[in-house]
Amino acid sequence: MTGEQRPEGLRDRKKRATHRALTEAAVRLAAEHGAENVTVEAISEAAGVSPRTFFNYFDNRDEAFVMIDADVADRVRRAVLDAPPERPPLWAVADAYAAELPDPGTGHELWELRVQVLRRSPHLLVRTLGAHQADEKRLAGTIAARVAAAGCADPGVYPRLLAAVANTAARVAMEHWSSGDRERPVPEIFREVFGHLAAGLPAPGPAAALTTTSAGS
Repeated sequence: MTGEQRPEGLRDRKKRATHRALTEAAVRLAAEHGAENVTVEAISEAAGVSPRTFFNYFDNRDEAFVMIDADVADRVRRAVLDAPPERPPLWAVADAYAAELPDPGTGHELWELRVQVLRRSPHLLVRTLGAHQADEKRLAGTIAARVAAAGCADPGVYPRLLAAVANTAARVAMEHWSSGDRERPVPEIFREVFGHLAAGLPAPGPAAALTTTSAGS
């Protein structure tokens, strides 16, 4: 199931950095001025590139607001496929997502700004949901491939359900952090969410204490 992963070269790193600079500029400008008032020229200038370069990465202005990191979904799917064969699919997906959640500081700040932008621009929220659904469907295909490699010919709805659960868990973890639980890093909160799922969502209480370290570490 595992394979050789090509090391990221200088060109790939520069492309990734430029993409991130453009999306960060777009989100910050939209948070300050409103997405409808932000132009491609303004985004490009803030990112230090030309409008022509902008269109090497996006087909139109709105796409710059939709995804913070276009490579995240690809990295998650690769990590799921490359996880050790004995790792249960649930935790292979959890590991892949936890590795991609924002680091403290800038990552969280951008996430919160992006949430503000989407709340004020329903059409961007719809596009974002569509992008997440497409990524979720591709992740389900990856999970199905992993399960099939383990000898299961027909996993049924399991791949789609696990992909949907993973996206929901990431959103819940980020929202929980944003609402006040900022003493813990988001990946830790995310693993707690998965611990609840792995335990079958027992009702909270002393008798339903979760043990996530053995399964999720």
